Amino acid sequence: MSWPPPLPKAARPFVDFATRLRAHGFAIAPEQTVAFLEAVALLGPRHMIDIRRAAIATLAPPRERIGAFLALFEAHFLGSGRALPPEAGAGEEEPLRVQEEAGGEEDVLLEVAGETKGETASPAEALGLRRFPVRPAARALDRFRREAPRRLPRRRSALLVRARRGPVVDLARTLRRSAAREGELLELAFRRRATRQRRIVLLIDVSGSMKEQSETNLRFAHALARVAERLEVLTFGTRLTRVTPALRIRSVERALDRAARTVRDWDGGTRIGEALAALLRVPRLAGFARGAVVLVISDGLERGDPGTMVRAIERLARLAHRLVWLSPLATAPGWRPETAAMRAVLPRLDALLPAGSIATLCRQVLELSRDRRMRRLAA
Repeated sequence: MSWPPPLPKAARPFVDFATRLRAHGFAIAPEQTVAFLEAVALLGPRHMIDIRRAAIATLAPPRERIGAFLALFEAHFLGSGRALPPEAGAGEEEPLRVQEEAGGEEDVLLEVAGETKGETASPAEALGLRRFPVRPAARALDRFRREAPRRLPRRRSALLVRARRGPVVDLARTLRRSAAREGELLELAFRRRATRQRRIVLLIDVSGSMKEQSETNLRFAHALARVAERLEVLTFGTRLTRVTPALRIRSVERALDRAARTVRDWDGGTRIGEALAALLRVPRLAGFARGAVVLVISDGLERGDPGTMVRAIERLARLAHRLVWLSPLATAPGWRPETAAMRAVLPRLDALLPAGSIATLCRQVLELSRDRRMRRLAA
């Protein structure tokens, strides 16, 4: 028996429709294709309208592209002669862009020079706007904000501060004490190096395969921005976007709304290797990673040639103090990376940890300074 088993003949048109949508730039995750099949089976459709409603409900086309979605639906299932939108990738692939706010509502787009030929799971750029609903604050985030100031990773600074014991004698303070006691030297004063929070760089995957986790990850990033002394947050999909100013806003709802308007490549394709390479090619962004704890929240579904991603991860690992990958797929017991790119970069990571919920993200980040061995999954 062949593996995987062949699709039932009745299911093929529906799976082929999802494939056709991806070819035209729609971000369709495998889970959405399964949901589409389940919805059709549940409805037991007696009319094409039932299939169309199931397709819209489960495949969730962006509102601004509903016309193209319906045209593809009619062409696929009804053989309609309506003009179809051009396929994504029919022309030359655009270079990956680095985007960040320049104050107000203006955006500065910087074309990043260099090789951008790595094939990915879905390189198509789908520009859109996300809306995040108003939700009550999670208790895990409240606890995280209380504990993070003392538990986030720290490093020693060059500044010397007063201490009861330490490697350096504070001669000036010792002599002042001695003078106050008429020259008697009763005790020495000491100084030690102060500590400060280590910079954290948070890279969040906003591609279509991470659609269900995007809101969770941004709410966590906002909570981290409220307590971290030095933090940089960037999103990546088909662009690399700096959203740090947006997440510094005190109100979580206003911060998410600002981030939603800043990021343009929600639920689009995945170009992980190129995004990391673009970060390293921009000197100011690469400087953020130097000596920092770099956290990448992504499922790692880079299905093309892993070379670009491996080279970027190798350089990022050399720059960073620690490089930690947080994957929602790693929550399954006994999970191991399946894509060639993730298997290739695993030896370069300090840790590959599960991150399926806000509570899990909070726990993993708080344990970074405590776990000095940095758990690592074998390839």
